[in-house]
Amino acid sequence: MTTKSALITGVTGQDGAYLAQLLLEKGYRVVGLAPRRSSTDTNLARLEWLGVADKVELMDGDLTDLASLIRCVQFADPDEVYNLGAQSFVKTSWDQPILTGQATGLGAVNMLEALRIAKPNARFYQASTSEMYGLIQEPMQSETTPFYPRSPYAAAKLYAHWMTVNYRESFDMFACSGILFNHESPLRGLEFVTRKVTDGVARIKLGLANELRLGNIDAKRDWGHARDYVKAMWLMLQQDEADDFVIATGHTTTVRDMCRIAFDAAGLEMDKHLVIDPAFFRPAEVDVLLGNAGKAREKLAWEPETSLESMIQEMYKADFERLSTQSK
Repeated sequence: MTTKSALITGVTGQDGAYLAQLLLEKGYRVVGLAPRRSSTDTNLARLEWLGVADKVELMDGDLTDLASLIRCVQFADPDEVYNLGAQSFVKTSWDQPILTGQATGLGAVNMLEALRIAKPNARFYQASTSEMYGLIQEPMQSETTPFYPRSPYAAAKLYAHWMTVNYRESFDMFACSGILFNHESPLRGLEFVTRKVTDGVARIKLGLANELRLGNIDAKRDWGHARDYVKAMWLMLQQDEADDFVIATGHTTTVRDMCRIAFDAAGLEMDKHLVIDPAFFRPAEVDVLLGNAGKAREKLAWEPETSLESMIQEMYKADFERLSTQSK
């Protein structure tokens, strides 16, 4: 049996690490794109946490550099390409809108173009996002819901999403997008609200802090576990025809209630420690996101397996253990 090869951009991020683990378990050769700046070091902490850092082949490359992507494609000779790399933090996209457009929007097109030139028969997955719905046009968002992006990040992702459709329809490439709603884990970056909460609660529990400062805690999100969602990415590339899919749990929860789960896990009273800080409000807020993953359930036979409660408890426990070790 020939070993399949996969190329993952953003392999050192949360989704990239879980996806690399999944593909390695399935016997894939996994090549990861690792952009470098002024340091020779690549942040392998997430891959190391999952115990797969030494099994992933890392290549120098950058989504903003087409020539480097062509070289990576030639080296990896991939059957499947997962474009997870991006400037993916919404708040930063307001501070760096041009960089976000180049990396998140044009970066996806660079990857598609590299494949069209060097490996047009490879299957391509684009990491789209529920943030593209923004100012929601329907109570539950599906593949047919109109988009209304509310940040430079969401607008850049929408460009990448539609360019993926265009490459699929214009060049007969197997190119699909997963419109993933919020998905978290212990590997989530500290700048994202769920991880900010679990890390903050762990610090309060350990006496390293006394308060947790947040912005709009009445915003509602559809939260799932990244470990479940990368399975959906893989399933999309195993279909007979390329298509786009919403991946979500179909349940929405406020930031306030998510915080309560974390404080309860720590045995703390939330009202004694949570502080609302206007500095953390977005210039244009996305109030509610709620996904309809009926198409994925029907065509991919995909179901989320991890509840929000167990995910937040897992994240709190991991942060508590990490901070306990560091403070000794």
